Amino acid sequence: MTLADLVESFPRLALDAGETLLPSELADVSYLFVDDGLIVLRTALPDSTRRTITCHAGSGTLVLPPRADEVLVALTRAELVPLSQERCVALVESPDAAALLLDGLSHTIRQRQAALASLAHLHHIDRVRQKLIQLAQDHGRVGRDGIRLDFPLTHDLLGEMTGSARETVTRALDELQREGFVVRNGRTYSVHVAPEDLGLTAV
Repeated sequence: MTLADLVESFPRLALDAGETLLPSELADVSYLFVDDGLIVLRTALPDSTRRTITCHAGSGTLVLPPRADEVLVALTRAELVPLSQERCVALVESPDAAALLLDGLSHTIRQRQAALASLAHLHHIDRVRQKLIQLAQDHGRVGRDGIRLDFPLTHDLLGEMTGSARETVTRALDELQREGFVVRNGRTYSVHVAPEDLGLTAV
């Protein structure tokens, strides 16, 4: 059994790409299970145009709902399963269900730790490189031309993920493309990393 099987009969929220959810729309929600698609949590600082991506989550992951200073954004069409406190209490009465919920939270914590660790790089090109590797590992699809990131990945979005200005991300991506590390195809990218190095299965 998977976490998806566990919540199969629960009500869902469907979001189109670009659609958002505010904290006020999820007031009674303790956790969100991402059944399909890719979402991010974006923080906006008061009186500032600067925004930061605090979490990106794909299919099969469990995340906390946005805080008062955050908004949830669907990068692709997504289906979410909101879990209330009451529903979570009922689920953890089963040891198997409790273990699945813990695994889901562990994955999200590891992802956030990796995101924080990438910010330790002093050079922005290394931050962008590390973020692309993380995105490839978490959300990539192995293809013949590398690990594809099949979702819109703008320079602004990468900047929000790496704490870099858009112009800095553009220069970093230009350098990474010259190195052959990444190939751009419209608004998506392919990362040239061996799938086995990321624990992924090659085609």
